[in-house]
Amino acid sequence: MPHYVYLLECSDGTLYCGYTNDLKKRIEAHNSGKGARYTRGRLPVKLVYRQKLSSKGAALKRELRIKRLPRKQKLSLVRPKKNPEKLF
Repeated sequence: MPHYVYLLECSDGTLYCGYTNDLKKRIEAHNSGKGARYTRGRLPVKLVYRQKLSSKGAALKRELRIKRLPRKQKLSLVRPKKNPEKLF
């Protein structure tokens, strides 16, 4: 089963980082107000980055590393490359 680390852009321009094993369901939960407390007051949210990892442990470690990055470095993850891949 794949595991994902993701970044959401909230309606106020802030970023939220999280982990899940079902990305589509988790984004739907955030946007319905059933996600993290942080995102509930900042709806709607938009998926701006995701990374697929092979294990839960690897995903949680990556999530922690991303959360420790300054905003500028988080935004560098979000910037599209020459050939951006489709998020879904």
